[in-house]
Parts: sequence; structure tokens; C-alpha cells
Amino acid sequence: MVASSNFLLFSASLFFFIVSPSIQASFRPKALLLPVSKDASTLQYLTQIKQRTPLVPIKLTLDLGGEYLWVDCDQGYVSSSYKPARCNSAQCNLARSKACGSCFDGPKPGCNNNTCSLLPSNSVKNSGTIGEVAQDVVSIQSTNGKNPGKEVTVSKFLFTCGSSFLLDGLAGGVKGMAGLGRTKISMPSQFAAAFSFPRKFAVCLSSSSGSNGVVIFGDGPYNLLPDIDVSKSLMYTPLILNRVSTSSASFQGDPSADYFIGVNGITINTKPVSFNKTLLSINKEGQGGTKISTVTPYTVMQTSIYRAVVNAFIKQTSKVARVPAVAPFSACYNAKSLGSTRVGPAVPQIDLLLPNKVVWRIFGANSMVQVNKDVLCLGFVDGGLEPTTSIVIGGHQIEDNLLQIDLAASKLGFSSSLLFRRTTCSNFNFTSTA
Repeated sequence: MVASSNFLLFSASLFFFIVSPSIQASFRPKALLLPVSKDASTLQYLTQIKQRTPLVPIKLTLDLGGEYLWVDCDQGYVSSSYKPARCNSAQCNLARSKACGSCFDGPKPGCNNNTCSLLPSNSVKNSGTIGEVAQDVVSIQSTNGKNPGKEVTVSKFLFTCGSSFLLDGLAGGVKGMAGLGRTKISMPSQFAAAFSFPRKFAVCLSSSSGSNGVVIFGDGPYNLLPDIDVSKSLMYTPLILNRVSTSSASFQGDPSADYFIGVNGITINTKPVSFNKTLLSINKEGQGGTKISTVTPYTVMQTSIYRAVVNAFIKQTSKVARVPAVAPFSACYNAKSLGSTRVGPAVPQIDLLLPNKVVWRIFGANSMVQVNKDVLCLGFVDGGLEPTTSIVIGGHQIEDNLLQIDLAASKLGFSSSLLFRRTTCSNFNFTSTA
């Protein structure tokens, strides 16, 4: 993408400085905590941080593959501690900015002279713009992995200013997006640098819009009621780097901040699903492969994969009464004709086959969607013939599964359905304080 005329491209400095945001000296947490709610109308996962001086609660849409925190600076951004990142500064180098310039309507948050820029994007609507890189105070709750703890502050947290139009399509009251992706200025990377804890974080999304899930920055334990440490029972698979950006706005040469995994095949009731396996590899243009997303409500598959999976599922459920399709789903069933199990409706299990014989098993709670009281549908969506990514594992499929991203080791830990463990992602103990 080419930046606007106000911004001049600059060459990156030969020297690369990594800065650790300054922190409170008195207390160094081992992990940090964000509650995550599910918005019933948009199916987005929402969280809240406190930012600025004085601190203001900022509602954000959670974006697992988002490059960094961005917030709307056009409307009502007031802070005495806001500081833009000056061209060629250590902050600009850390952010890998390739645009630098001036803004002639300022000075004000989002519009200052001699500042570097990034390309904040709304991954729900696939829209993007150019925005000033800046730092400000961020406050977040600490945790011991079992309960919430005291609030801690990062005084120089890097983020990017977005524009108000980028909020289009986001849930009501949202002021930006919380990017957890694979960059040096994503929220997990900055928190780990600020408090010197491992570059790991866990995401556990609740399936209910009435109870919170959780994101924990740092290593385990990840305790859920009744005192189950989920970190002890994770399976692991390597993360794959896509060297081409999958963002709706990016600089040339930027890698993807999304988390890709190596799916080698799919089975339904252990029977292989036949489709063109080359779609599971990432080509030199960055197309193909499998990524995980919190902004995609349901798993999206390239058309030929989607049809193969749906047809195989229908074949395995031939004795169950089907009903007319309910968009965007195509395989729907009379809910009363499906039995119930501890892990959801009694339907064939869907397995994603990963390297080293590791299997991500999807049970009925994550494969089926209750579209009304009488109808359940297979919760996969047709992504078209030429999507950028062949399989996007969506929010519904990862609810009540704990995912741990280990950035340092480049691997994903996953629990499969927590319902087997007689717990859920809404069982983090928010009620008592460490």
C-alpha cells in the first residue's frame, strides 16, 4: 500500500533498538489478565483496557491476528501523557514503520509533525488507513493464573491512531481493536517486554454472551473452576510464518501477523475427507494454509474443501432428519433428532490432522450451531473459490477451548474441548482477588 502524500517513505535505520516500556518498580506481575465478553449481535469478542492520563476505559474488539493495539484518535482522545513517535526513533524502528511525515491539522493526538505511521486495519470489514504511531499509559489487571490481582501500569505503551471510519462494523461502543498478533508491538509482545515474563499468552473464549472468557498474558497456570490447571494438558503444534501480509492494509514486504498452523488433512468419524491438499500449503504469494481468527465467527473454507467436508458430514449423518438450510450454513438438522453428549450434540467428530500425528478434535459443541430452538446447523461457511487463506478457524470452533500461543518457541498449545474436563472458558474465577 502507498501512503498518502503527507507521509514520506524512509529507510530503516541500520541500528535496531528494542525498548522496554517503563513500568512500576514496586510490583512485577508474572501474568496479566483481560476479561473477554461475546457480543450477541455481532458475535465479536470484546475486551477493555484503561488508557491515557487520566485513565479512561477503552472498549476493544479482540483480534488474535491483529498487528497491534489501535484506537480511534479522531473523537475525544484527551490525554496529558500522549506522545507521538518521532521519525527514525527507536519506537518507529520497533514498530517497523516504513512511512514518515507530517500532519498539518495538528498538533493533536493522531496528527503531529515529524512522526512515523503504520496502517491500522479493521479486520472485520477488511478496511485500512494510515495512522500515527504513539505511546501512552495503559493500565491492566495482573493475575496469578487463578484470580485477578492488582492493576499495573505500562507508561509508554505503543499503539497506532485509527480513524473513526475504521469503527464501522465493530460492536457498539468499541473504540478500536486489541491486536494479539505476531509483531514486536502487539499487546502480548509489549506486555512480556514490560514485565520480563515469557512471550506466551492464552485465549479462552466463552460460548455464552452472558459470561466472560479470558486472555492471560504470560505463562500458566491457567486455572479454571473447579481448580483445573488447563496448562498441564495441552497438545502442541508448530506455528507457521506466512511471509506475506494477510492484513487488509500493509507495507510491501511485511510478513503476516496471523497465526497459521499446519493442517495436513481432515477426517470425519476418522474417515479421510478427499480434496486438493495443495490448498493446505502457503504459496509464495502468501495464499493458502490454515489460520486461527477471533474476528471470523465461524470457520471459513475454500469452496472445494467446504463442499468435501459438508458432503462427508452429510454422508455420516444420513440417518438424521435434515431440514432446509439456514444461511450461511448448508447442512441443517432437526435438533430433536440429534442426541446430546457432554461435548455437545451427538454428531460425527471432525479431526484436523496436524504434524507429528497430533489431532485437533472438534466435537458437536464446536461443530454445530443452534440457529433456533428446533434447528442445528454444521457451523462451517463457504469462503469462495479463491480466498487468501484456504481455512480460517473461526471463533465458534475455538470457544471453550484454551489456546496458548508461545511466541518465543513459535508453537500453539491447545486443549480441545474443555467440556471433557467438566469446565468451560467462563469458569475463570473473576470473583475473588489474588
